[in-house]
Amino acid sequence: MKIITPNSKVSEIVAENYRTAPIFKLHKIDYCCNGNRTIEEVCSQKNISQADLILALQNSLSLRNQDHDFQSWDIGFLSDYIYQNHHKYVEKQIPVLKELLNKIAAVHGKEHPELLTVKQLFFESADELTAHMKKEELILFPYFKKIDSVKKSEAPLPTANKISIETVIKKMHLDHDNEGNRFRKMAELTNDYTPPEDACGSYTVAFKFLNEFEEDLHKHIHLENNILFPKAIALEKKVEKLV
Repeated sequence: MKIITPNSKVSEIVAENYRTAPIFKLHKIDYCCNGNRTIEEVCSQKNISQADLILALQNSLSLRNQDHDFQSWDIGFLSDYIYQNHHKYVEKQIPVLKELLNKIAAVHGKEHPELLTVKQLFFESADELTAHMKKEELILFPYFKKIDSVKKSEAPLPTANKISIETVIKKMHLDHDNEGNRFRKMAELTNDYTPPEDACGSYTVAFKFLNEFEEDLHKHIHLENNILFPKAIALEKKVEKLV
């Protein structure tokens, strides 16, 4: 692990070791969509001590539990990991959360009108995420595997197989930013998914699942924005040199 300094970028710290992510989350520092900021910048914005934050980050690296070394994986394997562990999770949880939010909005919406907004935001997110993931599964991930195969074989990529990868990835980044904004609004409206005193069982479970969904989304977006996409762009440039 590189030495963490005030000039270290948040996204690069988490990309190198995901065990630092909970420290940033504790201080409400976005490491997935807005990670292109230095420690100095985020500490100034959040009014927290640079020395304390750096110490906490370094201490987190001494923990024994090891996370996957995502940086060492090739882009085909990493694409499959994201699909199996994050895309499938999103697909499974969307109908569960839709049913729960429909129920609690109908029962508790009068006393807690913020639920109606939370429901609307999540339904919007569900539609956008579903379309977004399909683009990745049908276009980007297969292309990543193709250029990975081409690089390993050291054969030129056929012109017919080329896409404007940076243009597509820019759109993916924009989608990620939109989802990050939606979930920030939901967290603000629900006091970080804290059920009120009059919450029923379904209310409590819905907020628990929303919190878990957001945590998974943060890791999902981090893996793509900060590791997979930069790897793919760099690999495509190497493949282009084979022409």
